Amino acid sequence: MSFSAIWGLCQTALELGLTCSLTVLALFLSYSMLNVCDLSTDGCFTLGAAVGAVVAIAGHPYLSIPAAMAAGVLSGFVTAVLQTRMGIESLLAGIIVNTGLYSINIAVMGKSSQLNMNKTETVFTKMKALLADTPLAGQYELIISLAAAALVILFLALFLRTRLGLAIRATGNNPDMVRSSSINPAFTTTVGLCVANAFTGLSGCLLAQSQKSVNIDIGSGMVTIALASLLIGQTFLGKGSIAKRAVGMVVGSVVFRLVYTAALRLNMPAFMLKLVSSVIVIAAIAGPYFKGQLPTLRRRMAAGKGGR
Repeated sequence: MSFSAIWGLCQTALELGLTCSLTVLALFLSYSMLNVCDLSTDGCFTLGAAVGAVVAIAGHPYLSIPAAMAAGVLSGFVTAVLQTRMGIESLLAGIIVNTGLYSINIAVMGKSSQLNMNKTETVFTKMKALLADTPLAGQYELIISLAAAALVILFLALFLRTRLGLAIRATGNNPDMVRSSSINPAFTTTVGLCVANAFTGLSGCLLAQSQKSVNIDIGSGMVTIALASLLIGQTFLGKGSIAKRAVGMVVGSVVFRLVYTAALRLNMPAFMLKLVSSVIVIAAIAGPYFKGQLPTLRRRMAAGKGGR
């Protein structure tokens, strides 16, 4: 394989990794900070893609971004209400919302399971036209994805240091302590899930516009991919400031996509890619565990040798 072909594959993996890293950052907020496992991610991702596509097709490419994020906020709000106001466990609430979003997403897409955007003006076509006849003419997708990831990291780094952000982090650590401090954990949970799902909706919107199409299954398995990327990111940059850890999430997303791309280049059948995702998740979870077990294993081996 030529160098140009390898670079093309790496660039595609980088662009896709940066776009999907917004969903990883959403899980970073909800799962790592708020300690809520939100299983509505798949449906919310598709919702953002569908709403963004419909608004862009209607002739408003720039408006599609806030529209997709607003749809994500609404999805997060419903999930939070089910948890905090109706006594439904977080896992079950996410599953319920994810199931309901399947029907809603088809309704948003005009009772169709697919939308074509080949002739639609999007933020990517606008950037492509803006960068025409410049050295960056072919990097418009990378620039938009990188800018989106950088803005979300900056937002998280600033937001999680505010009083509300600190309250969200405290809710994830010890909700009873938060409650005793006259802070309503239901409110902080709701805000956290709304913000997180806004990022997920944005991620879906950007992916749909970069691929110039939306399928009802575009978000299928996204929660698994995002979780794997999050765990990989924690392995690389799991400690330090919020900004550093958020950058680690983006790195994890890119690394995951590089592994995915390598699997595709090995001519692996498409139906095996879900298994690849599962194996990566297992490796990301079990790797740190076995690493922590190494000292104990070495001591046992040393004790066994000494007893001979």
